[in-house]
Amino acid sequence: MIHASPYPDLDIPDSALTPFIFHHGARLDDKPAIIDVLNGRSLTYAEVLDGANRLAAGLAERGFGKGQVLAILAPNVPEYPAAFHGVALTGGAITTLNPTYTAEEIAFQLKDSGARFLVTIPDLVDKAREAADASGVVEDVLAIGGGPGVAAFDTLMSDGPVPEIAINPAEDVVALPYSSGTTGFSKGVMLTHRNLVANVLQIENGQHISEDEGIIAFLPFFHIYGMQVLMNHALHKGATILSMPRFDLEPFLRTAQDHRVKRLFLVPPVVIALAKHPMVDQFDLSSVEIAFSGAAPLDAETAETAARRVGCKVMQGYGLTETGPVTHLVPDTVDVVQPGSIGPSVPNTEVKVVDPDTGTELGVGDDGEIWIRGPQVMKGYLNNDEATRGCIDDDGFFHSGDIGHVDEQGEFHIVDRLKELIKVKGFQVAPAELEAVLITHPSIADAAVIGIPDAESGEVPKAFVVFKEPMEEAAVKAYVAEKVAHYKQLRAVEVLDEIPKSASGKILRRLLRDREKATAAT
Repeated sequence: MIHASPYPDLDIPDSALTPFIFHHGARLDDKPAIIDVLNGRSLTYAEVLDGANRLAAGLAERGFGKGQVLAILAPNVPEYPAAFHGVALTGGAITTLNPTYTAEEIAFQLKDSGARFLVTIPDLVDKAREAADASGVVEDVLAIGGGPGVAAFDTLMSDGPVPEIAINPAEDVVALPYSSGTTGFSKGVMLTHRNLVANVLQIENGQHISEDEGIIAFLPFFHIYGMQVLMNHALHKGATILSMPRFDLEPFLRTAQDHRVKRLFLVPPVVIALAKHPMVDQFDLSSVEIAFSGAAPLDAETAETAARRVGCKVMQGYGLTETGPVTHLVPDTVDVVQPGSIGPSVPNTEVKVVDPDTGTELGVGDDGEIWIRGPQVMKGYLNNDEATRGCIDDDGFFHSGDIGHVDEQGEFHIVDRLKELIKVKGFQVAPAELEAVLITHPSIADAAVIGIPDAESGEVPKAFVVFKEPMEEAAVKAYVAEKVAHYKQLRAVEVLDEIPKSASGKILRRLLRDREKATAAT
């Protein structure tokens, strides 16, 4: 059966993203839109929009427009929203990169997306240049604030006219984050103007931010959670983004205290810190009423412990890069939060729970794969029709790869993952990517990777390897660490005589997970 959202459908405007986000007109011009809480640097709403307009004008003068891509490799900085929306105004797309990626990982995304420009920060220029050169597609590397031997980001800007672009919100791609989907290597997720506009409204239906709020944003804008739930959502509501380039517990707690923050947008490791870290007792968090956790599952016990300690409601949501991201959330208006629930589906969203083996639709209480249909579902994967057809069916339902059920109250619960992805602190790690790295080592004959439970990170990668020549575990880890971002690095290695596989050659990860559970139980 199809489970419709309990909320009335929203009217999704046929609007391009940027005018929708900055709908306030001149009313908020002088209000801080974003403040870097570590150095105090800030931009007003007028300054953010002026930066976006000037970037759009400059890009247009260089012939940048529909079908073209600009990449940004940066932590959260005040210029990020202007860069994002400047590209949006041209009708082009922005692809967002994790600053911890290796040059090899960056080069892959640049080449795959066809990025014409790469915008970064001075500290990352060397890595950015190496990646840009390896990609063979990047025309220019620019640094926010400039730096020795590199053009400044604002040289892309112009005081000329903002281009008048006829944007088709339902078809034109504005954001191109990368996701491993349900399996395999990273793919460009084509999110249209309508996808992002719809999801901001869907989020707002359950999280009622007001203009007088400060929203702490340590969650990175390059990740769909930070991009949409924080950056675009907060700007649309006229709030002030309290930006952090990285997460550190002490400045995070101090910012919440000093700015009298009402709601926190978190990931499970930070909720764990709120529940257990002794530093929390040194700060006054009495202003906090709501803590919203996403990006990875949060266990009910930790949520309840954090709620009691801080004196707030701790609630969850659920979504994926491919769904822009939010499909479910517990609304901030509930009096009692059901532990472990991700809430009902957001407005305009239909959900099916399906037996992954038979395709049979399941009823209340039955665990199955979560399928989702709504205006926030991506257009598809860039240059990969086969992968798109593999996850979006003919009826428009996106097959999430996550296993869960709906209860009698219409709230959903995620219990497991059908897909092979490993979630490390909310970031996706594709086993196939690590396996491909491992088997390039001349001493490794075969390899398989799974996620194993970790109290801090949720999961971490573990490799099972078959050696041609013996190696130390530390050497295997070091070889992988040279080639991938820190969160993808192996935390454990186990040697096997043979990797279990099906007759067709598919790695039987289920058997490896069963092996791991048996080992942990002894």
